[in-house]
Amino acid sequence: MAGPSVELSPVIAASTHWLSRAYPAGSPDTIAHTLSELQARQAVTVAAWLRYPTEVDAALVAIAGPGGSAVLDWRAGSEPEDEEAEEEGWRTWVDEVVVSWAACLLADPELARRGVDAVIAAMPSADDRPLPYPRKNGAAPAEFRRLLEPDLRDRDAAVLLRHPDLLEPVAEMHRDTLLYLLDVEQPLVA
Repeated sequence: MAGPSVELSPVIAASTHWLSRAYPAGSPDTIAHTLSELQARQAVTVAAWLRYPTEVDAALVAIAGPGGSAVLDWRAGSEPEDEEAEEEGWRTWVDEVVVSWAACLLADPELARRGVDAVIAAMPSADDRPLPYPRKNGAAPAEFRRLLEPDLRDRDAAVLLRHPDLLEPVAEMHRDTLLYLLDVEQPLVA
């Protein structure tokens, strides 16, 4: 599925990488790592497209920069030993809000479905842009199947990535804005 702009590619890649490192796969094998990363990428993609829905939004974040991972690193306890190291430069492309929203989507299947529905509804119809395959019998679009309908292997691979309690320090940072954007009523705190 084509997103609003390729300008978001560095933000999506860096934010996915951050989530994959902060919440590693449930087992050390390559397949588990790949399945976990695919789920993170799908959640980050939905979150990025919700946060930057137009080409102008994406161009502006490409110019100004998304802000980096410093606060996320601190909240998740995943600070690098030397953030000034050359190999840590990708962290400057991490978007705190996108990662927070992706954490919300990974932890809450109903919220993920609403997010994907909002992205699909907002996609402009264009002949030169591939559109998501239509849903069959209520099934998830193939582009977001691992996010919306993870099978047993997906769940086993992303046991940390989908654990609501582990994601909470990151998810709570910007959850209210996502709930407002998706028109979801917030639960009343007793």
